[in-house]
Amino acid sequence: MYRVLLVEDERVILDGLRELIIQTAPEFLVIGEASGGTEALDFMRSNVPDVLITDIRMREMDGLTLVSKAREMYPELLMIVISGYGEFEYARRAMEYGVLNYLLKPVELQEWVTAIHKIQLLLNRRYGVSSSQTLDTTREAQCNSGDTRKTIRDVKEYIRLHPDGDLRLQTIAALVHLNPTYLSQLFKNETGITFSEYIAEVRMERAKWLLVNTQLKIYDVARLSGHQSPKHFMLVFKQQVGWTAGEYRNRFSRDKQL
Repeated sequence: MYRVLLVEDERVILDGLRELIIQTAPEFLVIGEASGGTEALDFMRSNVPDVLITDIRMREMDGLTLVSKAREMYPELLMIVISGYGEFEYARRAMEYGVLNYLLKPVELQEWVTAIHKIQLLLNRRYGVSSSQTLDTTREAQCNSGDTRKTIRDVKEYIRLHPDGDLRLQTIAALVHLNPTYLSQLFKNETGITFSEYIAEVRMERAKWLLVNTQLKIYDVARLSGHQSPKHFMLVFKQQVGWTAGEYRNRFSRDKQL
């Protein structure tokens, strides 16, 4: 699922946005809620959302200040601004910070669906997910050759989207209604590598991306890329990459390239 951070200082509106996501955007998960910009920035220092949805008018930090600071923190973060104020200046400044949509309260359902669909397409493209595919949890247990390829493709996409999730073979096998041993064999036959090797590759690539594109602490990078032990992560990273995580960040970070 794609991760969403909601920022709104009115509890009724915040609850309404969360419910709207549940009803209209099943591929999105609210991982954090904040009542203001400072709280939101604190949350983002140890968590990486895919999407930031924020109000413009808040008491201790306005939404435009928040999106400008969030853009500095995560240059690729996708953002939606929601406001009860229709002044052109707010919309113009929001777009300058790379905000994808500026929606007015009360949010109309069709405008919301259009905005969230646009964001899902962008995220699908970013993570290499086919927009016409989701993990199919109702497929038949037996697969013909074409179904086998689709099953493994869907499993790979699920792993790429959830590197820090529960990726045990038994868990994924249950999602696609296959015997774990059978799924393991299918995966090796179709990809040429084992299920666990693929997960390790995905998690390492996620860790590299976080190191280059964020300023998260190393233990947060380890956690968000699915490595439960920061010490083990640092050891494995050095063995596989040839540099420590800190050395890799210093060599390839976005700030170094600018």
